[in-house]
Amino acid sequence: MNKFNELFPLWAVLLSIAAFIFNEFFAGLEQAIVPLLALVMFMMGLTLSGADFLRISRDPRPVFVGVVLQFVLMPALALTLASMLQMSNQLTAGMVLVGSCAGGTASNVICYLAKGDVALSISMTMTSTLIGVVATPFLCSFYLSETVSVDTFGMLLSILQIVLVPVALGVLLKHYAGNIVMRVEALLPSLSIMIILLIIAIIVALNSGQLLEVGLLTLLAVMLHNLLGLSGGFYISRLFGFDLKQSHTIAIEVGMQNSGLGVALALQFFSATAALPGALFSVWHNISGSILASHWGRKRTSLVYLIKDQEHIKPK
Repeated sequence: MNKFNELFPLWAVLLSIAAFIFNEFFAGLEQAIVPLLALVMFMMGLTLSGADFLRISRDPRPVFVGVVLQFVLMPALALTLASMLQMSNQLTAGMVLVGSCAGGTASNVICYLAKGDVALSISMTMTSTLIGVVATPFLCSFYLSETVSVDTFGMLLSILQIVLVPVALGVLLKHYAGNIVMRVEALLPSLSIMIILLIIAIIVALNSGQLLEVGLLTLLAVMLHNLLGLSGGFYISRLFGFDLKQSHTIAIEVGMQNSGLGVALALQFFSATAALPGALFSVWHNISGSILASHWGRKRTSLVYLIKDQEHIKPK
């Protein structure tokens, strides 16, 4: 993992500041968000193989628990926090939309830095992405139908175009042209991060006028959403008897959303204001994830952690 990827949170903050100052330039790239996100999903498809699908069938429990937490805990937390903080309908829509999205591709990078179970991380991301094609629009409709109009079918079609088709094309290319893909595979994480950074900058620029007005309240909601998701993912998975490595991985997957998709859908079906939670989530979850990865990565090799994990008795 090169230094560029490890400094992802720093680049996100610096580029967000630049986008806030030079907002006209970045806002002019609004139409590029959906193609850029589809490209990230295509590159994620290039990293998947038949072995990832077999891994789920061999031991589906961690993936099942993690994905259920992803789509039950995160949207419920989003709506609860938005209600408690009395956020506007559009900001609430943005919060729920982010909470209803699948795990983000950045979670795989963070899991690697945390010395977690990368295979489990990839399997969870893949599974939640495929399930999210249907789950995301229907969760938004379920939670938001009383406050804002939700085009469930339109959102479903958009997710098929932005997520499922690019991922499927990536998997097929990996299968039929594996030798070619292997030559560029090492570059894919860095390329994905650069694209995600550009998407963050565009969203910050589009919301530069509202950031000072609602930015602090929304940032608080986003931070709590992410931290509660990380905590819930960890402690609930421990209750199911998973070891520390698996629980750390599930926590990262549950707490880190595909906020780029949330942003693209918010702009298409709601408003630029609704995209603000996703933009802030994109920056914040990489900062919190990196801090957590550094802490867990160092602890992973300590004697105390090894003993604690060995003494943990899994329920039969």
